[in-house]
Amino acid sequence: MCLSGRTGCHGGDGLGLRRGLGKVLERGGLGTKLGKERRLERGRARERGQRSRTWLGQETRLGRDLGRGLGGWSFTLLVLLLLLSPVFPQCPDSCHCVWESSMVLCTDAGLREFPQGLPPDTVTLHLERNYIRSLPESAFRELTHLRELYLSHNRIDTLSSGALRHLSSELRLLDLSHNLLRQASRDEFSSTRAKTRLYHNPWHCDCTLQELMETLNLEPETVNGIVCESSVRSAGEVSRWEDPGGAGEHAGQPLVKLLDSGVNFCNLQRKTTDVAMLVTMFVWFFMVIVYVVYYVRQNQAETRRHLEYLKSLPSPRKTVTETDTISTGL
Repeated sequence: MCLSGRTGCHGGDGLGLRRGLGKVLERGGLGTKLGKERRLERGRARERGQRSRTWLGQETRLGRDLGRGLGGWSFTLLVLLLLLSPVFPQCPDSCHCVWESSMVLCTDAGLREFPQGLPPDTVTLHLERNYIRSLPESAFRELTHLRELYLSHNRIDTLSSGALRHLSSELRLLDLSHNLLRQASRDEFSSTRAKTRLYHNPWHCDCTLQELMETLNLEPETVNGIVCESSVRSAGEVSRWEDPGGAGEHAGQPLVKLLDSGVNFCNLQRKTTDVAMLVTMFVWFFMVIVYVVYYVRQNQAETRRHLEYLKSLPSPRKTVTETDTISTGL
């Protein structure tokens, strides 16, 4: 068929038609080929999708299993941490405990008694500015690691015989300043070698306190603050017009200076004791003599009364019958 309508176009048009048909067929084959490739690609995509979904499902299940395993491990680890973690003892009321340095702060806590339940590993204990009056015997029995003890500015007037005996040998500082202590002995402080502060107390200076001062390791900076509020009085010191319970001539003077000047309270106490013994013996002998004199006088009076009674009795007279009987017998 000639598209131009001319008779001479059959050869050329046939050739062109074949060429056009060939191109069309080629295009159709190409389209078929492209269709197959597209279908193959889609199939591969579906396979990849299925594989990815399968992989994701496996990953999800693995994640769940792993999560469960990790959850169990985390719970076990938490339990182990709770069991192995250090357990801190309970801090007493009105106190603050610094666990890192083993320090217990009970300063200005309004305490009227020694606190109970202190941590056994306490190294430093602050009890300043409270209202504590005495130290119980078992106060420091459990505090075996105590190195510094601050008890200043309280109202302590007595020390139990065994209160300070349980202090650790590691104790380095003992502060009992600014209290109401009047007397103390070596037995109360036991064998502690800690640096001790005893200033600003109303001390009564006597032989017992002198022996204590010679035993303790007093802090040099505060030793002049140990002042005698009263002192033992010698036998000749008290006159008939003075109060025997007065302060004494050494009141208001530092104890260390008195001892350095040659004052020996132990000798004064011995002299006073000797005089007291002599006075006691004299009184005893006087009472014995008075009793003997009284006893002798009482016996003399009784003897006189008895003699007067005997004299007042009538003398016995013999009858005639008795005289004749005696003569007949002779």
